[in-house]
Amino acid sequence: MADDGLSAGAVARRLGVAVTTLRTWHQRYGLGPSSHVPGHHRRYTAEDLSRLEVMRRLTGEGIAPAEAARWARYAPDVPPAEQQPARDGGGFAIPVGRAGPTARGLARAAIRLDVDAMREIMARAVTDQGVVSAWDDVLRPVLAGIGERHMASKRLIEVEHLFSRTATEVFAAVPRPRGAEPPRILLACADEEQHSLPLEAMAAALAIDGVASRLLGARVPSVALADAVDRTGPDVVMIWSHTPDTADPAQLVALQDAPRRPVLILAGGPGWSVDSLPTGVVAPTSLAEALQLAQTWARRSLG
Repeated sequence: MADDGLSAGAVARRLGVAVTTLRTWHQRYGLGPSSHVPGHHRRYTAEDLSRLEVMRRLTGEGIAPAEAARWARYAPDVPPAEQQPARDGGGFAIPVGRAGPTARGLARAAIRLDVDAMREIMARAVTDQGVVSAWDDVLRPVLAGIGERHMASKRLIEVEHLFSRTATEVFAAVPRPRGAEPPRILLACADEEQHSLPLEAMAAALAIDGVASRLLGARVPSVALADAVDRTGPDVVMIWSHTPDTADPAQLVALQDAPRRPVLILAGGPGWSVDSLPTGVVAPTSLAEALQLAQTWARRSLG
């Protein structure tokens, strides 16, 4: 029985923490080894390890140790999907990975449904960092965290809706260029695709660089997209698909067969499989790459 369970050193190696950290968690929060055989050191059981894994994960996400410990104590009895701590007046903590303090502040505002704070943080990020950096480093990590929490708990729909609506307002507030030349770039979501925020960020980034675009938004049927292309004759068309369910290559083929075929067709978003794309369609891997490609072709058509 003396060999049952794990020593402090073994647990520390598994968790990637120091033995002194385990000692602190034991002394301050009661997350210590529970198996004890007289004449031997205490050993960590599987239940103890489960608690400590939750403790390490939550503290790594920025949760205060005392709060993380309260949730860690329930670890063996609560399904993983429910091990999400309350934060800032209710709700669930939103993980943002290695994102910086601006993203963490935005996540805290989002969980409080504090629309004024969200708007201020987003607008300041766009002004100070530019749209691409604001999207990649501030907004997108929070959106990903909301999605992760929703997948685990089936909650936070209200957070995602308010966050998205606020981001839409911030991107729409970026002044659009005005001039004699009509927009040469058309942005649209794939049929049944509802995630339009990346395209809204794209339109705002283009606008800051003085490039006009048309944004059709979410859930654009192939027929409607074909009609828009036929009437406006864009040089660049970008179709966004967030999930494979909406990434039908036939939508791209229809553009290639259009009477006024665009010079450049971009398949944006993680929904598209590169192997299934028609020849000649380009799949940018980031907002920055899509922006550069669209700008290059649009300006070439004007030159």
